Amino acid sequence: MATNAEAPLACDVKDLDLAGVGKRRIEWAFQSMPVLQSIRKQFIKTQPLDGIRIAACLHVTTETANLMATLRDGGASVALCASNPLSTQDDVAASLVRDYNIPVFAIKGEDNDVYYSHITSALDLKPHITMDDGADLVSVLHTKRQELLDNVIGGTEETTTGVIRLKAMANDGVLRYPIIAINDAMTKHLFDNRYGTGQSTIDGILRSTNVLLAGLNFVVAGYGWCGRGVAMRARGLGANVIVTEVDPIKAIEALMDGYRVMSMHEAASIGDVFVTVTGDKGVLAKEHFEKLKNGAILCNSGHFNVEIDLEALEKISSSRRQTREFVEEYSMRDGRKIYVLGDGRLINLSAAEGHPASVMDMSFANQALSVEYMVKNHKTLAKQVFPVPQELDRQVAKWKLESMGVMIDRLTPEQERYLSSWSEGT
Repeated sequence: MATNAEAPLACDVKDLDLAGVGKRRIEWAFQSMPVLQSIRKQFIKTQPLDGIRIAACLHVTTETANLMATLRDGGASVALCASNPLSTQDDVAASLVRDYNIPVFAIKGEDNDVYYSHITSALDLKPHITMDDGADLVSVLHTKRQELLDNVIGGTEETTTGVIRLKAMANDGVLRYPIIAINDAMTKHLFDNRYGTGQSTIDGILRSTNVLLAGLNFVVAGYGWCGRGVAMRARGLGANVIVTEVDPIKAIEALMDGYRVMSMHEAASIGDVFVTVTGDKGVLAKEHFEKLKNGAILCNSGHFNVEIDLEALEKISSSRRQTREFVEEYSMRDGRKIYVLGDGRLINLSAAEGHPASVMDMSFANQALSVEYMVKNHKTLAKQVFPVPQELDRQVAKWKLESMGVMIDRLTPEQERYLSSWSEGT
């Protein structure tokens, strides 16, 4: 573990000697992030974040590293901590400290106490802007570091779970500054949540278990954008996909998309692999564990490790052991074996590398542009949660298409007049 004496600035990372590997991986990811590349070049010229301090609580991955470098090159001072105890890539954390001179407080596998101490360390920067993925940093700021709130002018939130928490804070009248919900951008949830989560979740399952998905009953709990992506990719590998839902509209959508739809009570006895992507707690609970088949595999791709009730599973099991990296075997008293991946945390980041850089390119382009927007417009914004401004969202999509060499049509003046008029009919 690095100490302040070993590093050029305050940090807490596993091993600074990992930095060489991390830097090569960061550079590899940046090749697949052309939109962020363009923004970084623009930021270097215009310095829109000059003098701004940013505390970021995000998954410490190669893609996040490139976002941090972009913000730094735009003039900001940045400190980074992990938004999940198992999502940190230790080589990336080391490289950010040694090669990019960015303070990082994150170690893969850190316990709960260290996790929250790292959030506190990032907040020691006394930020003007917060960047969050799950709203833990905002929560700590509003409860334990309230003396810093007067400095804060705004923030951003990356994921569905965090947006839900922040909107609840705003509704209760306790949110102290405006926050832009990156997750609600079309170029985020349509692509990052669907294609990113879909591919990376399957990647994490296969890396940790090496099971053949073809022919297995694959249960997806939740049919939001993340659930759609997981179901689509599992079906592509030959799995028999079952969807469970509490929302009747999403359930009908899943049914019409060609999946079997049923309650978790029914799915529990026939599923081979279970993936929770709901953002809620207790999705897989004691009554389900009692019905699971021998060898059932459970994992989560929602934000927090509360979707699988691990405490209840521990209570009804006779023993527990690690059988593979990121695979815990729970032995039931009737002889059944149940396997939990990644301690119930994000399987795509605990056992794999998270989303591909090309999809995070759009999400983190939204992050960078939204921070710039917040710096310019915070005085006019209420203490609420706002969507990414549509013009920024569309600009990100436009730049992404251009980077892929794709041209699309434009409306003619006559077409624009027709669409804005009521006088023309049949």
